[in-house]
Amino acid sequence: MTPKDNIIRRNAQKDSLINAVPHHSPARVFPHLDDVSELSVACYRTDFSASRIAHAVEDAEANLLNMNVTDRVTDRGEIIIDLRVSHRSPYAVARSLERYGFYVVEFLGMNPDDDDADTLSERIGELLAHIERV
Repeated sequence: MTPKDNIIRRNAQKDSLINAVPHHSPARVFPHLDDVSELSVACYRTDFSASRIAHAVEDAEANLLNMNVTDRVTDRGEIIIDLRVSHRSPYAVARSLERYGFYVVEFLGMNPDDDDADTLSERIGELLAHIERV
């Protein structure tokens, strides 16, 4: 253990990483990432469990990137939790969260039809590239 006299205190004004983004700014709490979805779920405070939410997200083959309990409350007294997950489409995660007893209030992500269109266009491009080689 380091004696308290030998602890070096960092100068926050010289440390560019600390000063780059304020500690509680949205850019630091929710940094920009590609291929993510955002969901807001509601539950009563007594039913809140971060581990249950994480299990529900992982059951949908996604990773939980951010979870923040907000100051918003529903008309029924439920708290709102904002989530960000590593899935382009939030639908599978939303279904899993509802199976675990959480009410999905809103979500933002790619429409599954858009994902199908992307897959189709990729497959057509691969087919054309294969035909050109033959």
